[in-house]
Amino acid sequence: MTELFPGRGRTMLAAAATVVLWASAFVVIRIAGAEFSPGALALGRLASAAVVLVALLLLTGTGLPPRSALRGVMVSGVLWFGIYMVALNWAEQHVDAGTAALVINTGPLMIALLGGLFLGEGFPRRLMAGIAVAFTGAAVVGSSSSEGAATLLGVVLCVVAAVAWAVAVLVQKPALAHASALQVTTGGCVVGTLACLPFTGQLVTEAAAAPLPATLALVYLGVFPTAVAFTTWAYALARMTAGQVGATTYAVPALVVVMSWLLLDEVPGPPALAGGVLCLAGVAITRWRPRARRGAAARRDSDREADPV
Repeated sequence: MTELFPGRGRTMLAAAATVVLWASAFVVIRIAGAEFSPGALALGRLASAAVVLVALLLLTGTGLPPRSALRGVMVSGVLWFGIYMVALNWAEQHVDAGTAALVINTGPLMIALLGGLFLGEGFPRRLMAGIAVAFTGAAVVGSSSSEGAATLLGVVLCVVAAVAWAVAVLVQKPALAHASALQVTTGGCVVGTLACLPFTGQLVTEAAAAPLPATLALVYLGVFPTAVAFTTWAYALARMTAGQVGATTYAVPALVVVMSWLLLDEVPGPPALAGGVLCLAGVAITRWRPRARRGAAARRDSDREADPV
């Protein structure tokens, strides 16, 4: 296996696995969300993932995350495994899977914005222009349906999820300098499960009434897009810059649109697609650099993210 996939190849394979499994999650949430409320679905997904991850932790003899990684594990657990998942589940009750993926994929832009606020990276004109374009796109998506306020609520919830993701990445990256991908993912998942325990009553009631396909969809979300994909994400994030691994998620919306069309016969309308393209264009604007400056900028980014604050 090592010969077939050298270090860089394994990292890219991990990133690719994350992209495909996360894309499937947007579609499967629509299926499970027909029977489970947002909080119950998040708790069931996280509990399923926690069982798998803790078992792996025990089977591999991997210890608990060291104290130096605990802050990142706890904060990312509450934000990404807790708030993000509840907000996404809730959002997908108001918008289709493709639209949700398009809006949430402003996450890399949020990372750049938060880097300017908290890491002293500044607010270059390209960043501000990208933010303006992306949020114009979000507004277009929000006004693209006759459902009006309901769809706007879905878009707002997607933006909340994107912000939670962005903040979680900023705190998760330093934690990966002190703990393995499995340790960080397992710790975050357990913290997220604990944060979602207030939804236990809803989960028990809804699971008792849910048909088998919905329950299997919930377990799938826990095992594959969570236990597997969040671990492969952390593995890639530990070996690439945040910007590099974040850029791989640009493929998620396209995969979600195709999957939702094939499995749900559900495709965003032309205005929503146009707004989604604006969202991604905003992200692209923030990442674009003139050819002559890319090499030097890449070296600066690598040096800065190799020694995160």
